[in-house]
Amino acid sequence: MQQESVDAIKAHPRYQELVCSRKCFAWNLTFIILAIYYGFIMVIAFVPSWLGTPIAAGATTTIGIPVGVAIILAAFALTGIYVARANGRFDALTKEIREDMQ
Repeated sequence: MQQESVDAIKAHPRYQELVCSRKCFAWNLTFIILAIYYGFIMVIAFVPSWLGTPIAAGATTTIGIPVGVAIILAAFALTGIYVARANGRFDALTKEIREDMQ
């Protein structure tokens, strides 16, 4: 790719919108998953007995098991949200940029 083409794409307002929106969205999702993970670690550090509490009287499964599964599912869900946004909004902006550059 020629440097002129690169400069033209970087100067395109839709490209700047794409970069900004993608970066902001990624940082928001990163903050959410980090808050979930670090919150779990804080619970382990400061209230470990809570995670070891059985779900019901006489049950062998503790609260920690569904919490751990929920954390894993949250990671999958946030990944799915990012993919949906990337395939929708981000791809649409990329298509508009390509059409404008032709």
